[in-house]
Amino acid sequence: MNEIEKGIRMTAIEVENLVKNYGSIEALRGISFAVGEGEIFGLIGPNGAGKTTALRVVSTLLEITSGTVKVFGFDVKEDPEEVRKKISYLPEEAGAYKNLSGKEYLNFMAQFYTEGRNVREMIETGILISGLEDRISDKVNTYSKGMTRKLLVARALMMEPPLAILDEPTSGLDVINSQEVRKIIKGFARKGSTVLLSSHNMLEVEFLSDRVALIGEGQILDSGSPAELKERYTAQNLEEVFMEAVAHG
Repeated sequence: MNEIEKGIRMTAIEVENLVKNYGSIEALRGISFAVGEGEIFGLIGPNGAGKTTALRVVSTLLEITSGTVKVFGFDVKEDPEEVRKKISYLPEEAGAYKNLSGKEYLNFMAQFYTEGRNVREMIETGILISGLEDRISDKVNTYSKGMTRKLLVARALMMEPPLAILDEPTSGLDVINSQEVRKIIKGFARKGSTVLLSSHNMLEVEFLSDRVALIGEGQILDSGSPAELKERYTAQNLEEVFMEAVAHG
């Protein structure tokens, strides 16, 4: 029994029997999971497993074939505008405006989240999160892929949304920058915000997440905390857990 089921945490995300089809292709085959407020929840699995589709549905970017998804009690189908007020979404293939400096880009994006917020403080938060220091004043077209990714993570977190949805958050980053971004995400959640992330890097998700769901071919194979799953499958890490879950599935 997890902390949500025990009633310790309020529920941030409720997904029930979610089905998403693209024509005859079944991308999600009736998945269900719940995420508690202040929790980091990871969806892990190989490319094409359905992770990104699930994130896009929660983000209101894809329509549901059947099932229900609620974010802080708001139905993504019935109340998409209310859901969008609660979330920040970072796609894996996101880009930034290359002719702007990093600071100008953060300033531009902050204008979309001005309601009840101090834009100046938001931008300063973004600059700190990015870790780009003096390079924040340089144009984005001079950034490496890793620097651009750090800027995009800063954009997603600087407004301190109740729910951050991150698709492959360390995509393109080297080991050092990946560690920095993981620390940022963990610090973000410690302030009480919720994180839903996806990755095919199972060791990374194991480090980051309070709980995870293993996805394969559009179905959830198992879920639980990394420690629970490793004990359940007598495994050393989540990669071994996933292989065992597939074999038993």
